[in-house]
Amino acid sequence: MAFIIWSIVGVIIIILGIIDFFSKKPAGFWANVKTIEVKDVNGYNRATGILFILYGVLFIIFGLPLLAGQNPALVILSAFGVVAETIGGMAVYTLCIEKKCKA
Repeated sequence: MAFIIWSIVGVIIIILGIIDFFSKKPAGFWANVKTIEVKDVNGYNRATGILFILYGVLFIIFGLPLLAGQNPALVILSAFGVVAETIGGMAVYTLCIEKKCKA
């Protein structure tokens, strides 16, 4: 049951990435922050969408240890994996996407 809920959250993140990928306006990345001014909206949205899609896929993969039952050691790997993935995603956005696409 836990893996199903975990996977639903991952699928929602993937859907947000697909929506960002095809959006005509610059996609938002940070919550409650105005979107940056970009030179190439399509390129920026593609990069942000791909980032969200990869995040969602990795999120689901990090949830696989939940299928092993109630093993706290494996669940800790899931938690640490998601923390590392989140930090990595923020770094990729800030250092690569934002720097490349900012007007």
